[in-house]
Amino acid sequence: MSDPSGGQRVSTPVSPGLLTAALVGACLLLFSISLWSAWVLAGRRSALGFAALALALGWFAEEMGSSQGWFFGRYHYTTVLGPELGNVPVAIALMWFALCWLGYAMASLILWRRPVFCAAGWPRRALTAWLAAMIITAFDLGADPYFVFVLKAWIMQKTDGGWFGETLQGFAGWMVVSFAIVLLFQTLFAPRPSAGTGPRARRAALAPIAVYAAGMVFQMLFGHPIETRAVAFFAMGLPTLVALAAWWQWLHPESDPPA
Repeated sequence: MSDPSGGQRVSTPVSPGLLTAALVGACLLLFSISLWSAWVLAGRRSALGFAALALALGWFAEEMGSSQGWFFGRYHYTTVLGPELGNVPVAIALMWFALCWLGYAMASLILWRRPVFCAAGWPRRALTAWLAAMIITAFDLGADPYFVFVLKAWIMQKTDGGWFGETLQGFAGWMVVSFAIVLLFQTLFAPRPSAGTGPRARRAALAPIAVYAAGMVFQMLFGHPIETRAVAFFAMGLPTLVALAAWWQWLHPESDPPA
């Protein structure tokens, strides 16, 4: 099958079994890092609540997408991502929590200069959720084409959707679903203020930025189609840089310029 971006489909030299094991292992690792970071920064109740919420809503959105065409357009998963619950690989549900936590922590740093912000009132919660959804969707701009054309993790029914074979509806779906998850998290499991800026908290706050930056570097090096490599640099590079600066300001509030 030809690549809608104009090139030939890329095949991976890795055996299917090894590829599946590597992908599932990577998803488990990202989930574990995100859960640890959330546990340290937001507390056990908020971390577990966020994980349960993201797993449930992320799975539901993907199940409705793959079976009914809701949210992301019509598609179906292959066996590349391993064991499934319904029509959805378990690894995908794990990634919904991991990405939503990365987006929330980075958005909180960018907006409020702290990795966990217990926002009072709907306007602040909605603003945090909206920026988190944008950060998450920026990751997906390059990840989706790579998963389709290189990993062949799922098959799109419509291959002329306006973004290298992906549908623009899919990115709108990412915005809507991730916005809902982060907004509901803040409402139902309001995180406690971060406990200081000790070494453990520093690492936990830096972890989401580091993971997101690693994803950006991977897309810049291996993204397909090749145009997505430039997209990753700008779309993911900007929130990474601003979040890193905000993390430094959180650690060194005395360095802020006088009002």
